[in-house]
Amino acid sequence: MAKSLVIVESPAKARTIAGFLGERFVVESSIGHIRDLPKRASDVPAELKKDKRSREVARLGVDVENDFKPLYIVDEEKKSHITRLKALLKEADELLLATDEDREGEAIAWHLSEVLRPKVPVKRMVFHEITKKAIQHALDHPRDIDRHLVDAQEARRILDRLYGYEVSPVLWKKVMPGLSAGRVQSVATRVIVARERERIRFQSAKYWDINGNFLPDTPSSEAAHQKIEANLISVSGQRLATSKDFDDLGRLSKDVLLLDELQAKELKSALDHGTFQVRSVERKPYKRAPAAPFMTSTLQQESGRKLRFSSSRTMKAAQRLYESGYITYMRTDSTTLSDSALTAARSHIEGLYGAHYLPEQPRLYRKKVKNAQEAHEAIRPAGDSFRLPAEVAKEVGPDEAKLYELVWKRTVASQMKDAVGHRLQVRISGAIKRNGVPDSVEFSTSGLTITFPGFLRAYVEGSDDPEAELENRERPLPPVQEGESLAGQEFKPVLHETQPRARFTEASLVRRLEELGVGRPSTYASIISTILAREYAWKRGTALVPSFKAFAVITLLEQHFGGLVDYAFTARMEDQLDAIARGDEATVPWLRRFYFGGGLPANTNDGCQGDGQPTELGVFHGTSQGGESAVVSGAPQAAVSESRVSLDAGLRALVSSNLQAIDARAVNTIVLGEDKDGLAIQVRVGRKFGPYLVRGEDTAQIPEKMPPDELTLDKAIELLDAPSSDRQVGVDAESGLPVLLRTSQYGAYVQLGEKPEDGSKPKTASLFKSMDPAELTVEDALRLLSLPRAVGVAEDGEEILARNGKFGPYISKGKESRTLPSEESIFTVTVAEALELLSKAPTRRRRAAAEPLRELGEDTVSGQTITLRKGRFGPYVTDGETNASLRSSDDPDTLTQERAQELLQLRREAGPSKKRTKKAASKKKKTTTKKKASSKKDAVEATPVTKKKTSKKAATKKASKKKKASS
Repeated sequence: MAKSLVIVESPAKARTIAGFLGERFVVESSIGHIRDLPKRASDVPAELKKDKRSREVARLGVDVENDFKPLYIVDEEKKSHITRLKALLKEADELLLATDEDREGEAIAWHLSEVLRPKVPVKRMVFHEITKKAIQHALDHPRDIDRHLVDAQEARRILDRLYGYEVSPVLWKKVMPGLSAGRVQSVATRVIVARERERIRFQSAKYWDINGNFLPDTPSSEAAHQKIEANLISVSGQRLATSKDFDDLGRLSKDVLLLDELQAKELKSALDHGTFQVRSVERKPYKRAPAAPFMTSTLQQESGRKLRFSSSRTMKAAQRLYESGYITYMRTDSTTLSDSALTAARSHIEGLYGAHYLPEQPRLYRKKVKNAQEAHEAIRPAGDSFRLPAEVAKEVGPDEAKLYELVWKRTVASQMKDAVGHRLQVRISGAIKRNGVPDSVEFSTSGLTITFPGFLRAYVEGSDDPEAELENRERPLPPVQEGESLAGQEFKPVLHETQPRARFTEASLVRRLEELGVGRPSTYASIISTILAREYAWKRGTALVPSFKAFAVITLLEQHFGGLVDYAFTARMEDQLDAIARGDEATVPWLRRFYFGGGLPANTNDGCQGDGQPTELGVFHGTSQGGESAVVSGAPQAAVSESRVSLDAGLRALVSSNLQAIDARAVNTIVLGEDKDGLAIQVRVGRKFGPYLVRGEDTAQIPEKMPPDELTLDKAIELLDAPSSDRQVGVDAESGLPVLLRTSQYGAYVQLGEKPEDGSKPKTASLFKSMDPAELTVEDALRLLSLPRAVGVAEDGEEILARNGKFGPYISKGKESRTLPSEESIFTVTVAEALELLSKAPTRRRRAAAEPLRELGEDTVSGQTITLRKGRFGPYVTDGETNASLRSSDDPDTLTQERAQELLQLRREAGPSKKRTKKAASKKKKTTTKKKASSKKDAVEATPVTKKKTSKKAATKKASKKKKASS
């Protein structure tokens, strides 16, 4: 009986769906993307790199001269798997493509249809949750592949490739190798750097206020023993300064009273003898509505706040929950709940909390974020009846259990009544005497009383601002009346210091990018992972701290590619991609305007306009398009504007015209200021050894993981003035030269004499691992400098030497060498011992097998335990028979059993590695084969290679050789 072949993206999703379908369906996985643009030059077949134009197409992966046709390459690992899918397709009567419902899923479905070339009907199954009802509905209502969604995804992919592959080489040449630029990645990095620039510019200010404790004077009062805590807010009718009254440079921006320590203490003494009464009691109703159900961005934010999960960890756990049928699709911009979900949530509320927690009508959340994508449903528990978190926790891993509980609580709370209560604002007036003169003061306090918790019974949304979160916590005040006398119990002067804006966390960065309309929430996790992998930022706790490398990259991009990192321009590109998805915009003309120029709507502002005046730190400040402060070091703003080429000219022209104009020294330099002698102190971002300080001829390495805002001018001077670890340990009596101890990036070493003027190298020797540089003596240093040591002469007349090498101590005789047992044996080994070592066969040092990093469960194919291990070329998984390396996108800390099984299965299907001999490899290079031209409309067609005619002479030689072989 013919069967229907259903193809999804992952084995986990395939297993879940297979459980809902009958025997008439074969459910298989594509194991992610089956083809993509080439990741590296070696992925492109040699016949596609025969001339200059073809090599350019191979480099970019896009034929920009031929309507931006992409060059798609099938992953080498996937070829055997595609063969298997084709075999299954031959036995099927229809092909059902059940990939995810977003643009990427649509593109995967299209790629599958293009590669498999089915001769049976092809249908597209779309669902937003993996439940029996949803799968059946998708089967009953299939559709065709939406070409507009595919075009939008392809346009995004090509745009990102052109951006990254054209701009990244500029960073390699002008900053350092191994860097990357990206349409969203670079803007996100700029947001992080802009916040750090604000912190660098920030100057703290100090101010004092006074906390007071009061008790009602009337013994019969209900609040007689309930203390009231309040803060002093005014003296003599003039308001006291608070943190909000200071600007970023520590200056008061309003006419307020600023207390110093002496004034605060004097005022405290006066308050101790003052009289107080309640001046006013203001009561206001309080109502708080629940937050909307999760969409992708809010899930990442809340998971970061409450669970301390990174965005990547959150999305991986959500992916596993979705594929196993526990939650709805986790890549969504919508906050809408289906009717069945509303019914399920209300049923839970009534059963768990009571009917009085249910609003009369279901709450509808229809507000969508800027640049929202498809109208999916919100992220919620899957099905028409939600499973309780305790039940799910028994079936999933710890990350999945925590995330499911978060989704469940948020969904249920979104359908509960408001929390209600009242706020109380109490003002306390006081009469005091200061230096014998009557004066007045005023204190203030507020409280919150919740009379009905509503949704708070189930869930409380977190906040990036701790102070804002505190305002919503219940804090009841004792009942007091206007005019009631109060006794001052204790007054305490408190010193405050203004703080700079907090650095971005992953959660707050996601929120900021969403506000700017930059990128898609579904891509934020991978973008942040890339920023961390490129070391543009590192984490201090949960805060993202930008590196000096990031400062250099962003300075270069702002000064020379300002339009590409402009917030508004990047957001507008998302709008234009949405227009392509709707069919309102054509892909090719849009890409042509971006790459070759011709009026792509964009703000050509370089994003860094300011007054061009240097500040105390020697940098230039301004405000970016998105409202973030910007600081650019180096040339004045006028020079920046002159070096910038309008984005209207197109990306290609922008890169070529700017490359020669970029001053690498300028973009890699941050001016901190001058020392007392007027010498400039700068930070330089080195290509090899990282950031360092420069002052004239003096240099000093910047400590690793030092945040840029902590490298003040004083700190820089301290580092530059710190004594060097280099020292003279003594003098060589024989040569009269000083014996010096030096330190390099590879460790401590000794050197005989300074470097000669003729440029020759002085003699050096590395310290033994057992030696402490601080305790090194001149005798130890001279012993090291005496190496290699002549042990003696062998019978054949060759000299035997004892040496200390890169891999430890050893002896050598000609081309032969053997390892010595210890460093000290270099000085003690005898000729006889050396000859005995040389007479033995060389042994290769092997490391003991390392313990597995962790166990991941039993493999369903081999039945063996899958372990995660660290290998020479990186982490890998193994079942004892098959080894599979992790991909760059796999995080060893969050790798699951399902993903490990996917990797192992791919490795098994690829078969054993084929070892090529040099002869075979050489033969392969010389052989040219005719490659079939692809008939795909939207991919680059391979040009057939014309075979060279064989001369008669060569043919005769070939025939002669063949004849000899046969005889």
